Amino acid sequence: MKIQQLLDHHGIVANPFSDEDAQTDLVFKGYCITHTYHPAWDKIYGNPAEPATAVVFGEKGSGKTALRLQIVRHLADYNADHPDARSLVVEYADFNPFLDRFRERFHGRRRKIERVLGHVKLWDHMDAILSLAVTQLVDRILEVRQASHPAACDAAPPAIVSLDHAQVRDLLLLAACYDRSTAGSSDDRWDRLRQKLRHSTWRTKWDLALPALVVVAAVGLMGGLAHWDWLRTPWPYVVLAASLLPRLWRCLKACYQARGIARHTRVLNQSRRRLRRILMQFSDRQLSGQPLPRAQRTDDRYGLLGKLQSVLETLGLTGIIVLVDRVDEPYLINGSVELMRALVWPLLDNKLLRHPGVGLKVLLPSELTDFVDRETSDFHQRARLDKQNLVRSLQWTGESLLDLADARLTACAADGRTPRLRDLLDETISDTRLLDAMRSLRVPRHLFKFLYQAMVAHTNAHTDAQPVWRISSDVFESTLALYQRDQTAFERGMGTV
Repeated sequence: MKIQQLLDHHGIVANPFSDEDAQTDLVFKGYCITHTYHPAWDKIYGNPAEPATAVVFGEKGSGKTALRLQIVRHLADYNADHPDARSLVVEYADFNPFLDRFRERFHGRRRKIERVLGHVKLWDHMDAILSLAVTQLVDRILEVRQASHPAACDAAPPAIVSLDHAQVRDLLLLAACYDRSTAGSSDDRWDRLRQKLRHSTWRTKWDLALPALVVVAAVGLMGGLAHWDWLRTPWPYVVLAASLLPRLWRCLKACYQARGIARHTRVLNQSRRRLRRILMQFSDRQLSGQPLPRAQRTDDRYGLLGKLQSVLETLGLTGIIVLVDRVDEPYLINGSVELMRALVWPLLDNKLLRHPGVGLKVLLPSELTDFVDRETSDFHQRARLDKQNLVRSLQWTGESLLDLADARLTACAADGRTPRLRDLLDETISDTRLLDAMRSLRVPRHLFKFLYQAMVAHTNAHTDAQPVWRISSDVFESTLALYQRDQTAFERGMGTV
């Protein structure tokens, strides 16, 4: 007997339990993402009109990635309905490139990942978030189709004509420091952005014109007075050298600033030559008093974040939602709870988590809750998790898992059919026993794996000629016992499920 025969008999056109990862789960993306929610959804999602932070702890398979994808989808729908009050969605979920660049800053024994992560600070996370946000914004403005973030192509290009001169300067400075797209040359992208914003740089060329004017004036003076013998004296050359000093001084300042930015944005791969060239296209007056990430401190980053928010608000993006996920997946972390703690803890700072107009949705493995409970009062005063819409456990009850299974069956049902999980099970399996089994599975991933294995065991036990359309109590119980054994071994780090 084949699984598809069993499904067809109950009016199910596709297996709703064959996928285990929300990233590739078509049933989830096609139906459940807008129809099925965790009980804590409202607290985590909040109101996009007033972005708020949520810190969520959940075990593997409890649906953290599904939550992230649901938030992205619902924010896209919200943005479509509110074109003048949209949110910029930043998915801070791939830590590998940032960790690789950060590690390159260290040498010798300091390159051990335990020591490297001990140096991660809040401003490093802010640099990474600013880089993701600025790169996405530049992609939107330049209408890049191979955008670094899919959301960069979800709407019409921003109305950049509404930006004033100061905001144009701020956006160009942000792009100089944080634009990290692989869609094209970084130098070319900045020049295209400058042209798109109609930012003129001719006033910054005065120190290049000065030596030329000095030469023309000197030649005209010597020719008019017929004193070409002055060329044999040092004075014409001294005056020419003096005319070159303003350019040289600006070059030295730009080199110093570029060196500071490249040195202190440790999670980014900066080109000092590129930074120097760009900084030379701003006048001293334009750069005076502007925050640049030239030191290991958060003040400059908050200043740049404020400038980014000002630009975004003018462009109709009134909020920033940062989704932090998959902190256990970087290859340097490799699932180590201690390394996850070292990576994430600097991010848990109340000043950033409660920053106006910014909402962080921090989705963390449940293993970190033990570290939270053991932390000192200094950590709790800095993080203020009591104010961050804290969800200590992304729990699923037996009833909610049963509803989830029924929702997936509905998503895969043929027209006019409404299958339920109860229809696939023998009547000897009581409702109480079914709910107890659901509770023991705890999370959606375990539920899907168990139900898939139960269907396989059932169909393997019967032939095509003599099909049985309901999973028997014996198959249900034996499959559950085997799965729970594997589940226990997996949680002890001694096997897989």
